[in-house]
Amino acid sequence: MDETDAVQSLAALAHGMRLRVFRALVVAGADGLVPGALAGQLQVAPNALSFHLKELSHAGLVTQERQGRNLVYRASFETMNGLLAYLTDNCCEGAACAVTEAAPCRC
Repeated sequence: MDETDAVQSLAALAHGMRLRVFRALVVAGADGLVPGALAGQLQVAPNALSFHLKELSHAGLVTQERQGRNLVYRASFETMNGLLAYLTDNCCEGAACAVTEAAPCRC
């Protein structure tokens, strides 16, 4: 992941509802969720959910797959892990960082 991709991903997540949508899809895992179930779970209007899913999709954080008449949305764990790796790439000046409760990271 490069800086441009990281900024795009972070910008997409910098909205409360989009962050909740993404986290719900992370929890759903590989099974994903259809928009109706997601809208009900998050108590958001379907048209608003559609807008947020589009923004997350453009950032590469969400994928969609057609299954019959339904679209199934899933979190892109590859993109999420790429973003986390980008954000922590220089943690502890490149040294292995063993973070525990007893020894928090001193980055």
